[in-house]
Parts: sequence; C-alpha cells; structure tokens
Amino acid sequence: PPCAPVDPTLSPRPVRRRTMGGDPAPRGDFAVLTDADLAAFREILGDDNVRTDARSLDACNEDWMRKYRGNAGVLLLPARTSQVSAILRHCNARGLAVVPQGGNTGLVGGGVPVHDEIVLGMRRMNAVLSVDPVAGTVVCEAGCVLEDLEHALNARGMTAPLDLGAKGRCQIGGNVSTNAGGLRLVRHGSLHGSVLGLEVVTADGTVLDLLRTLRKDNTGYDLKQLFIGAEGTLGVVTKVAMLSPRKPTGVDVAICAVGSFADAVAALRDARTKLGDCLQAFEFFDRASLELVLSTLRGARDPLPKTKAPFYVVTETAVLGKGWATHRVARRRVRAWVGSLRKRGVAIDGVVGEDAKHASALWNLRERISVALKHAGAVYKYDVSLPTERMYDLVVETRNRLAAAASASTSASTSFDASKVSVLGYGHLGDGNLHLNVSSPDGYHPGLEAILEPFVYQWTAEQRGSISAEHGVGAMKPRELAHSKDEASIEAMRRVKEVFDPRGILNPYKVLPPPSTQHRSKL
Repeated sequence: PPCAPVDPTLSPRPVRRRTMGGDPAPRGDFAVLTDADLAAFREILGDDNVRTDARSLDACNEDWMRKYRGNAGVLLLPARTSQVSAILRHCNARGLAVVPQGGNTGLVGGGVPVHDEIVLGMRRMNAVLSVDPVAGTVVCEAGCVLEDLEHALNARGMTAPLDLGAKGRCQIGGNVSTNAGGLRLVRHGSLHGSVLGLEVVTADGTVLDLLRTLRKDNTGYDLKQLFIGAEGTLGVVTKVAMLSPRKPTGVDVAICAVGSFADAVAALRDARTKLGDCLQAFEFFDRASLELVLSTLRGARDPLPKTKAPFYVVTETAVLGKGWATHRVARRRVRAWVGSLRKRGVAIDGVVGEDAKHASALWNLRERISVALKHAGAVYKYDVSLPTERMYDLVVETRNRLAAAASASTSASTSFDASKVSVLGYGHLGDGNLHLNVSSPDGYHPGLEAILEPFVYQWTAEQRGSISAEHGVGAMKPRELAHSKDEASIEAMRRVKEVFDPRGILNPYKVLPPPSTQHRSKL
C-alpha cells in the first residue's frame, strides 16, 4: 500500500511554481512510493540516509530561489556508486520517478521534483579522488562542492576550469549535468572540452565506466558528451575527471565605465587583442544592475563614484609566471590598456584593483548581482545566447514593452503596476551570454508573464540565438525548446532518452517537451 503522508505540514501544500514556464506538466504514469520501497531503500543505505522528516524534505523539495516546489516523500543519500546503482535498479523495476539533486543552486527547476519524484541527493559522494599536477587533471565524486574542489586544487598549484557565483554550494555533478558555463569560459572553454571522463549510472542501474583522464581517446562514440548538459535525464553522474589548469600566480580585476553598449563591445574587441593571452573573463552590467547592488548589499561601493555611466565592463586577467615582478608587469599592462581605452574615448573612466582585497570588491559588484536580485523581490530570469553586438537590444525591447504596458494600464484591480518593474541586463560579454532579469517587487503576475513570454524566446529565435546559454532547460523551458531546436533534433533527443531510460523515470518533465503536445519548431 502507499505509505502514509510523511508530514502533515508538507502534504497539503500545493506544488508551488513560478508562473514563468507555465503550469507544471501533469503527473506521469509512475508508481507511488510505498512502505515496502522505503524498507528497500533502508536496506541499501541504512536508516540514517533515508530521510522522510519534514526538515529534510522541505529543503530538497524547493529550489534556492523559492520558485519551484515539489512534493517528494523521501530523500535518499547514497555514499557509493554501488548504492546509486541499487537504488535506480529498484526504482526502474517499480516504475518510481527519480530526480538527481546536487547543491540545488539551479535557476530553471531542474534539480527539484515537479510532483512526488524520489530525490537522490549526491552530497555524501564528495571526495576528491586524485590530482595529477603533471597531467593537469583531477578526479572527484559528483557531490564534491566546487569551492571545496578549488581549495584542494589550489593546494597543489592548480585550479578548476570553471568559476560560478554559487561555488560555495553547487556540486561538480550538477555542474556537469547542466554544462554550467560561468566566469572562466573565455579562458578555459565549456565543460564539453574540460571534462575528460565520467562514471554514470543509467536508469536500470547499469554503471558506465567512462572515467578516463586521457586527453586523447579516439575509440568510437564519445558517450560522455551525451551526459554533459543532459540534466540527469539520461543517467546519474557519480564521478568526474576533468582538466585542471595551473593556478594563476596573480590576478587583476579592472572595471571600465563606457557610454554605450557598442563601446562595451569595442572594449571586448580591444581586450582580445591587447590582453588575449591573459584574459580570463570579460563581463558587463548596466547601470540599473549596479544601482541595485549598491542599494541592496551591505558594503558595496560604486567603483567610479564620479561617473554615472550607462554600462560597465569587468575584466579579469591572470598571470602564471613566478614572482611579484611578473605580476607587477602584468598589472602595468592592464592599467595601460584601461588608459588607452580612455584616451581613445572607448571608456569614460576606469579602475584597476590595487590589491587582492580591492580586486575582490570590484569583482563582487558583478558576481553578486543575482544575490541582490533575490532580495529585491520576484524576478523573471532569462539566460540567452545572442550575437554579441545585439545582446543588449533584447533588454531595450523588453523595457519598451513594459513602458507601453504601463501607459496602457487603466485598472490596478485587473493588472499589475508595470511602472514598478525593473529590467536589468548583465552577463558574460566575452561569450555572448545575456542574463535578462525582470524584477517585480510586487511578486509574480500572469499579466507580466504575458508581456515577457513568449516574446523573449521569439526574439531570441529570430536572432538565431539560444533560449538557454548556461542555466539549462529544466522544468522552465521544455515547452520553449522548439525556439532553439528543430523538430528533427528534438525527435533525435527523444530517441536518445529512450535508449538510456526507456521507462522515463529519470528527471521526468524536464528538458524534453511533453510528448502529448504539439511543439512544432519555431525555426
């Protein structure tokens, strides 16, 4: 028989979902968790690692932005690949749906249940298994927190090939499963290139040993690539092998104020020429983003208080040579570049971090925008890839739509107050990734969503962009996938899913559009 409701405070709560992305897909034809299932899981994991208490379930059922909420009845915490295999073998035989969960830092609902899926938490599988400074590689378990991995690598004179604002919580398995981009992609590329090997458990419990640290392995199909960015829909990543570059001996951060987005693009073009060999990141944010950070986060300071520019670009450069003299030369080079931008009128003003503390303060102005947005109210987040020169046009068009809505609004009882809504634009200018954020202090509203969607996706498709640059598809965008993939590609993705997960138990309702609906390509 189905097990009794786990907690009276949880069971009556409806599945809460941000309006963005529409209503959740209806529950699939999956089995219902029973007491017998719980007993089987306890046999595999022991009592302490089968969690049904309210506190554990409350944390794993909801994402960190409090936008998506499921109603899972159990959280499972394996410590070994063999336990993951046994769990999935049982769930596949029973037809129980499973959602793998890492640090739960995603932004599209990919790591939380939609309905009552079993949550497979990876946090106990957190070991760094090997570090090879000669080959420049590391092998770790999927539950290893990115920041912990970075510390372990730093101790060996190495660094991770990616850096994220959520590094204190996000896990490597989740990073790989979402193909997380982050702040170092300009220098190190995406995880499709950095990941050398994986260990993956498929839906029926089969363990795929693809774990190699070889830079060259030309032996047929590169299966690991299928699992990078698959968001746990094809298999559960349990171990990761990836490249680990040398740790920079010095890092410099500079912020330049520019008068237009075209000047920001010109600064990027110039940085690639003048700083290309040491350029690690090239970011941008608009004045609205800066003002939000300054007004919301304690200790934040305007980097150029005498200049109220519409745009700011942030560069991070790294030097690998030994000795302070080498770093001093590198910093002088960055200062000369900032000075040349000002002299030629590309930049209005600029500042280079004087020391590590100052550099960190400058970098945090960009990195903590998402934190400031969380404190400002409800936020509609769009993560898109666009041709670099047209990235900010989407922000302008979105503001125009909201301004038109504000002027046309006639009744506060039937509509939201569009005049209170703010549109912010920031992101990774160096790789064409815009983060469009629409902040609504009065909360989410169907009327606001109607202005934003499907407009944002249609506009992106018209530019031959991608509706998801780095956040993934998750539960938010399956219905919008046709804006970035043609029908043949979506059908091919379905076939791949059927090969690895024929019963569809792994992270259902995510990535692929519902098969029962017609989603003709918009391309």
